[in-house]
Amino acid sequence: MGSRVGELLNGDWGATVNNLFNLPETIEKVMFPSRSHENHENRGVSSIPVDILDTPKDYIFFMDVPGLSKSEIQVTIEDENTLVIRSNGKRKRQDGEDEGCKYLRLERRVPQKLLRKFRLPENANVSVITAKCENGVLTVVVEKNPPPPKSKTVEVAIA
Repeated sequence: MGSRVGELLNGDWGATVNNLFNLPETIEKVMFPSRSHENHENRGVSSIPVDILDTPKDYIFFMDVPGLSKSEIQVTIEDENTLVIRSNGKRKRQDGEDEGCKYLRLERRVPQKLLRKFRLPENANVSVITAKCENGVLTVVVEKNPPPPKSKTVEVAIA
């Protein structure tokens, strides 16, 4: 009986510690759940990792998009609060394909189709979004709406 209690405590303690370490990830999933894995239409689509920075004024998304130019990437808002980042992922091979030239080796990865979706929090201002692509990094900035004014308490003298 004593060893059984020890196993239960160890199991519960392990689960508790595990939940504590996963807390930021859990918060991130609640605020920015990525739904790209839920859709069957997205098979074969690359799920490029993203970093999301929460600042006092905005949310900033950072994604590595090597080999893609800004003209090959689309950033849109769907369903009023879903940030969608996509690319068709076609590799251009014009360089070195002149007459008499051929590739001896093609090792660089072809940019894959990219589709990531993020449900934005209620305080995201979807009308003020900027995006830039520099040095293979896509940066998307979504401004936050200002917080609602705090209600003031006014003391009224009773006559």
